[in-house]
Amino acid sequence: MNTLVQNLLENQTKEKIQKPNCQTRSGRSFLAFYLQTKFKQIINHDKKSDKQIIVDYKNDFLDNFCQRLIDRHEDKILIALSGESASGKSTICRQIQTCISELNLPVTILTADNYFKDISELIKKYGNFDLLRDAGYDVDSPENFDLDLLKEDLLKLQKGSDILSPEYLVNGTGKSKPKSIPVKSNKIIIVEGMCSIFDTVRDIFDIKIYIDLNDEERKERFLNRAKSRNQDEVNALKHWEYIKSAGQKYLIPNKKYCDIIINGECDLKYFQDMVMYINLITNNFYEE
Repeated sequence: MNTLVQNLLENQTKEKIQKPNCQTRSGRSFLAFYLQTKFKQIINHDKKSDKQIIVDYKNDFLDNFCQRLIDRHEDKILIALSGESASGKSTICRQIQTCISELNLPVTILTADNYFKDISELIKKYGNFDLLRDAGYDVDSPENFDLDLLKEDLLKLQKGSDILSPEYLVNGTGKSKPKSIPVKSNKIIIVEGMCSIFDTVRDIFDIKIYIDLNDEERKERFLNRAKSRNQDEVNALKHWEYIKSAGQKYLIPNKKYCDIIINGECDLKYFQDMVMYINLITNNFYEE
């Protein structure tokens, strides 16, 4: 375990506090102040690490989030996890999923890419996805996501209702199956995918996280992934140029709306240790 996180954990286990009554505003205010103090501690410790996770964050983020906890304590917490292709979104989500399983965390992960609109008829018309792309179809455009449905589903999850999300098939057919994946409305809901910070839905989220990684590293990851899938190198390079352009057009302009910028090269074990600490501070209470 990272030494800095180990120190945090050791100190925290000595600091159990009486659980506040979150049914009262004063109790929620105390909890918000406690969490704000602890998250500032995390940020300060992360700055000292040679494996720094947090690249940048908005100065008013903690104040705004804590005020939300006070004003709307019954709503589920919605977290957007976005970034350009091959920046590390799926990898970090797999690490979070590991933590969910090991610690039995009340967290749901929703994949926003399942809200791609059905393009199966277009693929039939052009022959395959690559030919459709070469004909000028801009698959990553916000218009090609069903953002209205995503917004509707997020609002239901936020208020505690489970949903059935669509499933976009990644088999090259471009087919989307409506109401196919059960999604539980847990205490925390992480929505992973580029469209989570698009205009129609981003204001619903309590926390917006952007995973940042330079183009050189992303290209290497992207081409290695294409190779592992036995994709043609020439076509992979062509698709890389497309997603690089799409990222500059649709993701980079929305980066400014995100609350936290995360290093796409962060050490996954260190990231997991941080999740363990966050789990501890949010459950470190005793009841009389």
